[in-house]
Order: sequence, then C-alpha cells, then structure tokens
Amino acid sequence: MIISNFNHLRAREWALAALILLLSFLLVFVSRTWRLQGDSAITPTADTVLLIHEGIDLEELIGLMDENGFEYRPDELRWASVILGWRRFSQGRYVFDGPVGYQDFFSKLALGLQDPMMLRIPPGASKDALKERIAAQMQFETPELADAMRDTSLLNQYGISAHQLYGRILPDSYEVYWTSTPHRLLERLLSEFDSRVAEPYADRMRELGRSVDEITTLASIIEWEARFDDEKPAISGLYWNRLNRRWRLQADPTVNYAKGERSRLVFADYRIDHPYNTYRIHGLPPGPITNPSFASIRAALYPDEHNYMFMVARPDGRHGFSQTYAEHRRKSREWTDWLREQRRIREAAEREEALRQEVGPAPGQTSGPAPGDGSGSED
Repeated sequence: MIISNFNHLRAREWALAALILLLSFLLVFVSRTWRLQGDSAITPTADTVLLIHEGIDLEELIGLMDENGFEYRPDELRWASVILGWRRFSQGRYVFDGPVGYQDFFSKLALGLQDPMMLRIPPGASKDALKERIAAQMQFETPELADAMRDTSLLNQYGISAHQLYGRILPDSYEVYWTSTPHRLLERLLSEFDSRVAEPYADRMRELGRSVDEITTLASIIEWEARFDDEKPAISGLYWNRLNRRWRLQADPTVNYAKGERSRLVFADYRIDHPYNTYRIHGLPPGPITNPSFASIRAALYPDEHNYMFMVARPDGRHGFSQTYAEHRRKSREWTDWLREQRRIREAAEREEALRQEVGPAPGQTSGPAPGDGSGSED
C-alpha cells in the first residue's frame, strides 16, 4: 500500500514536471515566435549607420552590431537567423532610426537594400583635397578615384581631358549610394554639370565666344579670388576687360596654383615659370585651378560691365578696384601699409607675451585676468 502510494506520487511529480517543462517550452516558443514576427526585436541607437564593406556572415554581423551599440539578444538573434534562413549579408550603407524586427533587419542586409546618403562636395578645393574629401565619404579609396579621373574611356565619352574634368565637378550635395564605383559617381557628376551648366548656358557661351572649359577655368580663378559671392561679377568684369584688351590676367590665384599652395605671395613667386602663371602667360591658363561654385560660373558668364583694370585686397576681405595704374598704386600702398601695421601689432604682442612668460606673474597674482577684466560690463 505504501509502495503503491509512493509510485502514484512519483507519477504525479513526473507529470507535473513534464507539464511545467511543456509550458516553459511553449512560453519560450510563443515568446520567440511573437518576437520573430514583431517589429522591435533589435534596438539601435538613434540614427545608427551600419557600414558593411564586403559580404559577411552572421557572426561578423554580430560583431559589427556590438561595435555600433545595437541592443538585442544574441542567442535569439542566431535562432532567428536559422529559422528565417538569412545567413549572408551584403555590403552597403544601412540606416536604422528605431526598433526593427528580425525579418526586416535580416532581409534589408541580405538583399542589399541600402539607404542613400548625401555626398557633399565643397567649392574651391585643391585637386588632391577634393579627391580625398570625396573618397572619405564613399566606400572606395582615393587612389581608385584618381585612376578613374584619368581613365581615357570615361574622358572620351564626355569629350574632355583630365584637367578639364576637375572644373566640371560642381560643388553641391548629391544623393548617392555609398557603394557607388568611382566611374559611376563621375558619370553622375558630369551628367549633373551638363544638365545644369553646359546645356542651359550653351547659347551664352557662344555669345561670349568661349568654350565650356574656358568658362570653368575663368570661374575657378574667380572662386579663389573672391571671398564674397556678391563681389564675383565685378571681379569677373575686370578679368574680362583684361582678356578683351589682350592684357595678362595677372591673377594671384594662378600663382598660388603654380606654387602648389595657397599662401601669401612674395615677389619671387610671380616669376615662377609655370603654364598656369598668368603673370607670365597671356590669356587663360590651360585648365581650371579649382572646382568653381555655381555662383562663380554665373559670374564668369555674366560679368559686371565697368572699366576697372586693377584690383587689390582690402582689410575687410573685399577688393579695391581701379581704372588707372596710378590709382591702383595708391590703393596698393594703403593695403601694404595696413599689412605692415598688422605685423607690427602682432610682433609687439608676441614680444609682450614672451616677456610675460619669462618674468612670470607678480607675487600674489595668478596668470588669469584681474577682477573686472573680460567681456562683461560693470555697473
């Protein structure tokens, strides 16, 4: 009787244990199935950008997710990958701006449904800086872009040379895919230039008697000369006056280009023997010195009409224009006098600072400002 009761008790315990195990299994199964079909199994940080440089497997994806701060359940993620059948994930740039379910997450990466990005191209960059700036935002490297910019098949397609290509990279923001090849990107940029500049202003260029590349070359000089867009048409008018009278342009930006850096010029720089040095050659240089903005291109196409032949920089960043050389000499002296005064002030401040560092603060005084000094006002 005791043995029978014991066996009966054991059977009930086993049944209860089995029931608990079954319920636990069902609970996990239902929970995972619900999460498998749900839309919040994976939580990224705000606006997370996931960059996959080449095809990867699940474990590599998990490492990438950890690096980018995704919140998820690793074991459940692996289970979901097996159940849903997603094992390999494509290269691309993927943006996640909120919680996402397993199916949407895996399918987006596996099918390569990447998100476009905004490629930002600044104006007035040097050739090397421009290539580096573009490549830094894309998947390809700078040397790959440099090779594409020298590719004769691409250049012949658009009827241009390598140095002319540079002036046709219009500064703007472009919606592109991160994995775009250098060739595909350049085709996009050249097509944009044709549709926004070459075609709409073809009649104006014929009216001026200048080619597209002559206009971009002049615009590139304006780009480096002018700090303010509203002054560009006046500067353009001065250059056109010189070209029409067959004077040398004598444009300082071309000397900077020949020198290889944008720095203050000295007398010897103007004597540099270089095909772009417009103090030594007549007419326009062989090609653009930078990628001009649309404002500079417009200024080259529509210059102000005036009789100015000379200009010199002013302290406010603009230019003083002159019709005669005598007037130009006077304004140039004012500019050089201002430069000397600024140098004198700077050197005096440097001497004072050096003396202060050598002597040190007075006894009982810190190196900070005295009470009442600074930008505030006292009542």
